[in-house]
Amino acid sequence: MSQHLLLILLSLLFIVFPNPISASQIIQKFKEAPQFYNSADCPILDPGDDDDDVSAKPIFCSRRAVHVAMTLDTAYIRGSVAAVLSVLQHSSCPENIVFHFVASASADASSLRSTVSASFPYLEFKVYVFNVSSVSRLISSSIRSALDCPLNYARSYLADLLPPCVRRVVYLDSDLILVDDIAKLAATDLGRDTVLAAPEYCNANFTSYFTSAFWSNPTLSLTFADRKACYFNTGVMVIDLSRWREGEYTTRIEDWMAMQKRMRIYELGSLPPFLLVFAGLIKPVNHRWNQHGLGGDNFRGLCRDLHPGPVSLLHWSGKGKPWDRLDAGRPCPLDALWSPYDLLQTPFALDS
Repeated sequence: MSQHLLLILLSLLFIVFPNPISASQIIQKFKEAPQFYNSADCPILDPGDDDDDVSAKPIFCSRRAVHVAMTLDTAYIRGSVAAVLSVLQHSSCPENIVFHFVASASADASSLRSTVSASFPYLEFKVYVFNVSSVSRLISSSIRSALDCPLNYARSYLADLLPPCVRRVVYLDSDLILVDDIAKLAATDLGRDTVLAAPEYCNANFTSYFTSAFWSNPTLSLTFADRKACYFNTGVMVIDLSRWREGEYTTRIEDWMAMQKRMRIYELGSLPPFLLVFAGLIKPVNHRWNQHGLGGDNFRGLCRDLHPGPVSLLHWSGKGKPWDRLDAGRPCPLDALWSPYDLLQTPFALDS
């Protein structure tokens, strides 16, 4: 495109939008994904047992369905759409998957719902509105402003937001893709009383996730005394919501957030409260299910390589997101693995 034509287009945009707008205010357009079908040996879904919601389809309460929870907002909608496509494309039983999307009360939930429906007309999903006021008062500033978004804390409230009939859910961040069948992850054995499963990284410096004020406090420093606490990434988790509700784990997380308000004991947003409650008590999952850190660190977002070993899920946690780097013409090598799942409809694309 010539510089002269570009200036004309920018002038027209200024006429149409005289006031500055941010990317988060624009609902992007996406192509429709192909429909995916179950293989012959997929289980027939049970009707569920949600007697209180007679309007709900059976799949939304089925124990045989794979329940996936994600957050949904305009800033990350492009990543969310790509993640959904990757889940469906690599599933043996895509028609047995139901998505539970959580959107902020301040978001345009109707537009978000329409965006998902347009790309996935046959997808079974619901959008739940998260009233962030209850958590906003507990959020402390962290090392990166993006980590302070109240919607990042929605994962702590899934047991309250989703219907009581949903007993197990796979939580996924929006900056990832799967290259394996999510049913394998969803079937993780949680044993008799474990609440949460996730890949653990015991080689990470666990003490660095908390401040010197935490470790120097004679009471707080004993928090992990009777457990082998390891870092885990909260962007990929299998959660038993029934056990979460019984153990009132949302309240436990909120208690630590309230402590943070009184005394700064950590720096990294919504992750440390999860570590305080669950580190050393989770079911470890194979590392192939969270090849994380592909977005680089929280400051510069530099390119990174995969960890050694097989890969079932690639996760661009960190500052750098593949869609931003691709748009800027400065992609990292591994961003090419995300690109095939990008359904963004570019403004000047011609139908084939």
